[in-house]
Amino acid sequence: MLITVKILLTFLTLTYSVIPTLYDLSDTHATNPSWTPHARWHVVWQVASYDMIALVSLVVIWTAGDNTVLLWIPAALAVSCLGGFWIAFATKRIYGGAGMDKVNGVPKYQFKLLGREMATDANLTQFTPITVVLVVTLFLVARLNGVV
Repeated sequence: MLITVKILLTFLTLTYSVIPTLYDLSDTHATNPSWTPHARWHVVWQVASYDMIALVSLVVIWTAGDNTVLLWIPAALAVSCLGGFWIAFATKRIYGGAGMDKVNGVPKYQFKLLGREMATDANLTQFTPITVVLVVTLFLVARLNGVV
């Protein structure tokens, strides 16, 4: 089970680093001409920070050996980074945010379901199943450490 947990933690780490890097360092965010220079600076700062946090997590995951207690560190960092997404989503009305931008942001995720055209927020479509994986992984880390 230890290798499974390490693989799941690696997957989670890559989801809060690689996915935002691919999206956010593009014309939908960091080089978006409709964004103010200061907003672009903040998104690059966030992406760089998450990538560095991910590097720390990956080092801990793959150098921890059999020390399962150390796996709480990348697990907590994944909760922090992915939890930040959900806080931003839950509070977007307070600060005037949006998951999708009609002008030139991340487009809706479009698909067919039972023959019907459907569209969802691309962020929710990606991060909802990732959050389910996070919850399962937290349970497995707890189990490895005799908590549950």
